[in-house]
Amino acid sequence: MAPLDGGTGSFYATRAKVYPRAVGGFYRRIKWAFLAVLLGIYYIVPWLRWDRGPGAPDQAVLIDLPGRRAYFLWIEIWPQEVYYLSGLLILGAVGLFLATSLLGRVWCGYACPQTVWTDLFMWVERLIEGDRVQRMRLDQQPLTTAKGARKVAKHSAWLLISAATGGAWVFYFIDAPTAFAEIFSGQSSVEVYFFIGLFTATTYLLAGWAREQVCTYMCPWPRFQAAMLDVHSLVVTYRDYRGEKRGKHKQGETWEGRGDCVDCRACVVVCPTGIDIRDGQQLECIGCGLCADACDEIMDRVGRPRGLIAFDTLANVSAAGRGETGRYRVLRPRTIAYGLLLLVVGAVMAVALAMRADVELTVLRDRSPLFVTLADGAIRNGYTVKVLNKTRQLQAYRLTVDGLPGARLAIVGDGSITDDQAHASLEVKPDAVGTFRVTVRAERRQLAGEATDVRFRLEGDNDARASQATVFLGPKP
Repeated sequence: MAPLDGGTGSFYATRAKVYPRAVGGFYRRIKWAFLAVLLGIYYIVPWLRWDRGPGAPDQAVLIDLPGRRAYFLWIEIWPQEVYYLSGLLILGAVGLFLATSLLGRVWCGYACPQTVWTDLFMWVERLIEGDRVQRMRLDQQPLTTAKGARKVAKHSAWLLISAATGGAWVFYFIDAPTAFAEIFSGQSSVEVYFFIGLFTATTYLLAGWAREQVCTYMCPWPRFQAAMLDVHSLVVTYRDYRGEKRGKHKQGETWEGRGDCVDCRACVVVCPTGIDIRDGQQLECIGCGLCADACDEIMDRVGRPRGLIAFDTLANVSAAGRGETGRYRVLRPRTIAYGLLLLVVGAVMAVALAMRADVELTVLRDRSPLFVTLADGAIRNGYTVKVLNKTRQLQAYRLTVDGLPGARLAIVGDGSITDDQAHASLEVKPDAVGTFRVTVRAERRQLAGEATDVRFRLEGDNDARASQATVFLGPKP
């Protein structure tokens, strides 16, 4: 048996650099469109404005960590509403599962950030150093002034793109116009410069140097995406029933007794990960379809039908090899399950947002002392009441207690206590949490035992309502 290390004594394989050739065609145009739209969204969104009223940030999309808020257009998410973020993550994951089941690794080939920025970096590289053959020759040449100038220009352009990427990412967490001015005037914080530097370095490293190694060795998605695929998923496929037996073909020769593949390797030299799709489905294939564009160009030249390499299902390829006609099945058990799950989670999110209250109430009972027996025999409990006002106006609320007939409430503050009343009046500032120390007094005869179930109710002038269940403690009967 041959040694696993090939006789070299090392288990480390040196990277064979990939030099993808530029190609045009249907799938390449789709990739350009995705690149333009996604990069436009990424760089432009932090600069969009959204009027939320006085005292509120006007950035359309902002994750305000110091203010503990997340703003998405008209939606404002508070820290305790992190379940909305969980719902978005679930929607994204299930949507990715569904897309993979239907269209294979379409995310990897067109929308993954690693793919998008690598495409951008390779475009810059071609502008400066030339296409595949020119880049290979340049790398093989000894270092000269001209070669050094091109390398410096390329890496400088990469670093500028990376810095813009890092800066744009930071702009999602602080006001973009303000941060932009502070960054270039040297007035920004150390944390801002650190994270810009961090994302600049990672973008430059991953899109400029690592490239296909990220997809092959670092990304976990290729390793479990097979669980979402089946023989009816659309994947980039070499139709071997039509291409074999492959071999060189000269003009004027007959096509009898041979396949359409002329073994030109055009599909290999345009592949961003450097694989041969004719070897079948592979971990490194990101499903971009550029090999199909390259093959179609060759088929046009030799006068054979397009589609030797195309998006197709393994079931269809197998059926065509037997001389049968296949069909693409969209509705399958897994796609139905993913689709239903997507609808359910989306519906739950929509209903939760539609029914989202403008006020929330939290009541925490004092643990020490558990209760106080007053001189007249009445029992008093203390509570910390927190009222979350999600509106942009000052709100007045009325707090009452159910479950204790004749209960009296009082507000403690600044060393004083208000008179006991049947209800307490609370005022909360706009978009803020109001914290109040509340005491509840009840006659001993009204208690159900050591612990009486009660419910605090909050009512506002704008028909806002909230309630919180707790207990009122007293002595043993």
